[in-house]
Amino acid sequence: MTTNGLSAQDLFDFSFISDPQLSPDGNWVVFVKRVINDKEKYQSNLFLMHVDSKEITQFTQGNFSDVQPRWSPDGRYIFFVSNRSKKQQIWKIAFNGGEASQVTTFKRGASQPVLSPDGKKLLVTVPLTASDSFKEKETKQEKRDEKLKPYITTNLKYKSDAKGFSDETFEHLVLIGLETGTESLLTDGQYDHHSPAFSPDGMHVAYSANRSEDPEQTFFSDIYQLDLTTNNTEKLTSSDKRFYTPNYSPDGTKLSLLGDDLEYKGATLTRVWSLDLATKELTCLTSELDAECNDVAINDMGTGTASTGAIWSKTNDALFFLASELGSTNLYQVTLDKQISTVVDGKRQVYAFSTDKDQDRFVYAVSQTGIPGDLFVSTLSGNEEQRLTSINEQLIQTKELSIPEDFRFKANDGTELQGWIMKPTGFKDGEMYPLVLEIHGGPHAMYSHAFMHEFQVLAGKGYGVLFMNPRGSHGYGQQFVDAVRGDYGGIDYDDVMVAVDYALENNNWLDSSRLGVTGGSYGGFMTNWIVGHTNKFKAAVTQRSISNWLSFNGVSDIGHYFTEWEHKTTVMEDSEELWRISPLRYVKDVETPLLILHSENDYRCPIEQAEQLYLALKQQKKPTRFVRFPESNHELSRSGDPGLRIIRLNEITDWFDQYLK
Repeated sequence: MTTNGLSAQDLFDFSFISDPQLSPDGNWVVFVKRVINDKEKYQSNLFLMHVDSKEITQFTQGNFSDVQPRWSPDGRYIFFVSNRSKKQQIWKIAFNGGEASQVTTFKRGASQPVLSPDGKKLLVTVPLTASDSFKEKETKQEKRDEKLKPYITTNLKYKSDAKGFSDETFEHLVLIGLETGTESLLTDGQYDHHSPAFSPDGMHVAYSANRSEDPEQTFFSDIYQLDLTTNNTEKLTSSDKRFYTPNYSPDGTKLSLLGDDLEYKGATLTRVWSLDLATKELTCLTSELDAECNDVAINDMGTGTASTGAIWSKTNDALFFLASELGSTNLYQVTLDKQISTVVDGKRQVYAFSTDKDQDRFVYAVSQTGIPGDLFVSTLSGNEEQRLTSINEQLIQTKELSIPEDFRFKANDGTELQGWIMKPTGFKDGEMYPLVLEIHGGPHAMYSHAFMHEFQVLAGKGYGVLFMNPRGSHGYGQQFVDAVRGDYGGIDYDDVMVAVDYALENNNWLDSSRLGVTGGSYGGFMTNWIVGHTNKFKAAVTQRSISNWLSFNGVSDIGHYFTEWEHKTTVMEDSEELWRISPLRYVKDVETPLLILHSENDYRCPIEQAEQLYLALKQQKKPTRFVRFPESNHELSRSGDPGLRIIRLNEITDWFDQYLK
């Protein structure tokens, strides 16, 4: 069946918008636009838009990665991070045009530019090893040592999915005098320092760090304040919670924080807090909001933007923040007396926002049905919303999209659940269609009203698409997200299977004999679990999956704590329980043809998880196929090599075509 729906190949034609930053006077917005260039690689440049006229100008040029734009307080310059000198460094460009000039030349690069209120100083984050001098500069030609060397470590955390094997650098804060050219290292030690912020008078810097005796095995993050006149540093919190993204109130008396107390380990809701700098009193402002105060909506359209935290109102008495609830991420306000209201709402994902100096207007980035990612503007009250960009409109207008319909249904225990169903593009009444169930990763994440290219590709190939948020997902309160801990393959399995039954009962166009299932990461675990426990599905695709919790514990970059957090036991305490919930144990019962997709450099769910599963299936002569993606990590489906992303999508649809058509 061929329709005019979106294809895998259409990925090349999308533009991806992120990190909108409103100018201090509120008249302009600078944002990052990422495209896939002629060499099938990502390219990010900065674009400027006049908010009232909606006129857009490309601001930086070239095949670079230009990201993290930030305005100088007077609006005359835009500072940004670019790899145009090979390493990621800070650059600046005048608002009225001209060439970009390089600001930093650190040996290992720099990122996260933060301007002081008077615009005379710049805070940057610089990676340093214990032996580095921060004054060492980037060299154009680094000599390569041809000799092979072993990788040696004594660290618990020696690899990460994002960076590979650790180079034993730590994130440090450097203060740069923009007029004098001076550079001062503000932090020390073998610790990471994050989210720096200037006080309104420019005399203090707040940041977050875990500077405990054993940062590798403790999970709190404290807030520190550095006095720039005395160089004295004060710890403001008490090492029993995770706090990050501090922001000063306009009067300088308080900090806003995002954080949690780890009561439910990785399933603990992030909340908004205020910290009184004089009394050190902490107040949780969103204790009455049973929602995650962060954007945790999943999509594959490159919407990832670092959290800006909770932003103060200019009147010092309220905070603006993003929260994820009931399949939407929106902009909320909480007052210091804990009154919560929605500023911007709707069935969508708001994934970034910015406000001008006087807070006359907000600009925010949105993903929703028919909108892969665009900018909107509204007043502080959320009224008079206008759409500013239609960046993918030319592509969307030529395609027939499938519109997800959300629905509510009851779990086996009576809990209300939320799901979405998409009809195939070119749907005709009276015809019967196959269905693909999609299961998200995490598990503490959320399917939402955001635009998903992958789902549109399946619909364009003639499939109905079902997706939902089982127990363990965000969006439905603390107890809901915590319910899966210690019960993987239990309550979550029941929830997804009830969703399938509900969809079949309420959509007479679905053919119950042609069902497929797929998912990645935790969704890959659940796909593996499903095919070992039911023959309801005629084909399955498992992606970046987990098959064996015993080996996962020792090979994953997060295994040393994730296993205990999620399963409430360890290899040493109860290896039998971890084997009981391992899909590999049930591989003899698998009859569903299973396609296995995995990235070679996935350190989150390492490829040995796929290898064990594939070998066990092959030994039993079960129908399977193993696709290994080179030079790719856990993020392949969202930010991986564009060419490989398309191959991945085609592998999925070809497999389902083989068994479900």
